[in-house]
Amino acid sequence: MTGWFARRYGALTEWVDRRFGWHRLPLPLGLAVLVGVRDTLRRENLHDAGGRPAAAPFMAAYTTRRTADGAWNDLDDGAMGMAGARFGRNIPIGAVLTGDARDVLTPNPRTVSRALLTRHEFRPAPTFNVLAASWIQFMVRDWFTHGHGPASSAWSVPLASDDAWPGGELTIPRVLGDANLHSHWWDGSMLYGNSAAEQRAARTGVDGKLRVGPMRPVVDGHDPTREPGFWLGLLMLHDLFAREHNAICDRLRGEHPGWLDEELFQRARLILAALLAKIHTIEWTPAMINHPTTVTAMRANWFGLAGERVRRRFGRISSSEAISGIIGSATDHFGVPFTLTEEFVAVYRMHPLMPDDFAVRAAADDAAVGSWTLRELSGPAALAVAASTRMADLFYSFGTAHPGALVLDNFPRHLQEFERPDGRLVDLAATDLVRIRELGVPRYNAFRRLMHLEPVESYAELTGDAALAARLRAVYGDDVESLDLMVGMFAERPPRGFAFSDTAFRVFVLMASRRLNSDRFFTRDYTPEVYTRVGLDWVADNTMTTVLLRHHPELRPALRAVANAFQPWRRTDN
Repeated sequence: MTGWFARRYGALTEWVDRRFGWHRLPLPLGLAVLVGVRDTLRRENLHDAGGRPAAAPFMAAYTTRRTADGAWNDLDDGAMGMAGARFGRNIPIGAVLTGDARDVLTPNPRTVSRALLTRHEFRPAPTFNVLAASWIQFMVRDWFTHGHGPASSAWSVPLASDDAWPGGELTIPRVLGDANLHSHWWDGSMLYGNSAAEQRAARTGVDGKLRVGPMRPVVDGHDPTREPGFWLGLLMLHDLFAREHNAICDRLRGEHPGWLDEELFQRARLILAALLAKIHTIEWTPAMINHPTTVTAMRANWFGLAGERVRRRFGRISSSEAISGIIGSATDHFGVPFTLTEEFVAVYRMHPLMPDDFAVRAAADDAAVGSWTLRELSGPAALAVAASTRMADLFYSFGTAHPGALVLDNFPRHLQEFERPDGRLVDLAATDLVRIRELGVPRYNAFRRLMHLEPVESYAELTGDAALAARLRAVYGDDVESLDLMVGMFAERPPRGFAFSDTAFRVFVLMASRRLNSDRFFTRDYTPEVYTRVGLDWVADNTMTTVLLRHHPELRPALRAVANAFQPWRRTDN
């Protein structure tokens, strides 16, 4: 929708949403409201921060393949979305906060961590599984990283007299800058790397295949298993999808026996990236926001409201993304060069999903295999656990266990006192707060206003819990405007079926579709000529369940009658 009608429709749907709530409406009306909300966000909440590196010279091969660093996805603007481009914004540039010391350290992030985020008792999320928690980290490793500045440049966080933080001093390294060191595109870079050197190291050089192992090999002395955030769940998914890439190569080689290593690799990469995007869109996201309206909306993003059966039988029946989906539609940047945004990064800080303790059980009969803490599964230690434990048992254990709920008082203990591979001790809860503040993302109420939501008038209105409201007031004072975005989102009462807040959902409404709309490999170039007919069929025919069963068929009993692999699996003890 464009022009006068679109603005009037957007104003109407915003009023309806504020008055009734989209999630309280019947499904057709709820969808109609979300369409209007998304169109308003597309017009008013995409802002270019500029600052892109120079792309390498164009080569004809780039018309049908993804580059290592994300350059030349847009053939008219080669640097758009490439690694090293600045993050964009979902708020006007003038609304970005300065990130000075007073803003970043007030209220004290360590105080907030200890008083409002500490997990005293694990609070599970019963409707999805730990595999879903692993998945989002796997995706984030593809989507973004700011990097870290030098150790000499750090925020020094004052400690309370009763804080027993080891060493008596808490420092939080500053971010390196406001550029994304990864490609902004949804291109599987966690498997393939973001540079030609990383890509060469990841490949075998034979039949287009990847090396199968815990992570990409060491490149220029950089060991991915020693990056902060590496743990067993990341290792498992890296192994699974490296194998899936190789299975795609085998299928392509059978169909095209004359193709050499480079052609097989490039086509398989396209196909796997699309499969990852599909799994995230129609499986992971509906597991996390399991409301009838959003489940329908996410499937419509991929297949259109005409549905999967029509898409598979007839292809696209309309140029409209609403009817036939975004996939294969016209590429659209909505007037703003594509990037991921700082606000997108902020709402994906979901560390409470991680349990502190993991029990591993056998896929065959649910018998106990072993137990480890999150600390014991993090960093290079994860390699030893993976080497001594059957991968099918690990997936079974993650599939049948619950992650943590995204609420206050549920931040993993092992992440509040986490030793990085370089030996630095960090409170990741305090670090998350500092990151959001120093990157200029507004506080909770200001953020809601900028995303076309009503601000809350009080802590009691936000939480519906007098005791929790009193605890928030004790930390933030009487001024609800000072409430941190992350704390507000964890305190908020979400829509039915939602794992996260409606505030966070506003960024997803906008960016979940934008990442597809802007990428020509999901839109105008989603064709047999680019992917091959076999490649398009591979994406259409596969799900997270089929990928798991292809490489670990012994999981079949646990996945029997499970509609979505990110929801709890069937235990095999009965």
